[in-house]
Amino acid sequence: MSNEEQVIDETRCWVEQMVIRHNFCPFAHKPARNQTIRYAVSQASNEDGLMEALISELILLRDADHAVIETTILIVPNCLQQFEDYNQFLDLVDVLIEQFALRGIIQVASFHPDYQFADLDKDDVRNYTNRSPYPMFHLILEESIERARATYPGVEEIPENNMKLLQALGLEEVKRQLARCRKSSNS
Repeated sequence: MSNEEQVIDETRCWVEQMVIRHNFCPFAHKPARNQTIRYAVSQASNEDGLMEALISELILLRDADHAVIETTILIVPNCLQQFEDYNQFLDLVDVLIEQFALRGIIQVASFHPDYQFADLDKDDVRNYTNRSPYPMFHLILEESIERARATYPGVEEIPENNMKLLQALGLEEVKRQLARCRKSSNS
């Protein structure tokens, strides 16, 4: 198995075993079931290379047949390892969205192995709503979000419900579940 295949397998496991299993994002079920999630790996080791990959993926998603590719997860195993660097890079992502006239068309959700909400301690289990095996950018079509919101009651309660679930599971169990995805592709 190539490194890229391993990264995708671990990310797919995280999506299935953490995001979907725990219903962190109720909107993820449909594209996972329909196999319309594109998993892309950027081997970039610097921000310039990552910007090129991000531009390519944004344009690809914008122009795709959305019955085939409804959402994209761009995985970045060799860049932005420090959460602070990743978090600062998100400002550049916003600039790209503006430059390519994608505001209102595509939004980006952020995930990182060391994700930390500003008001939480680093080791707070609630950070795991956005902790992933690798730094990644989830490119989401706004129209997909709007369709999902129209049919899902209590959208505003999703983040709070996720954090309560994580607190109930406990930090050690959540770490164990995430580690299983890393081990699953190494066997």
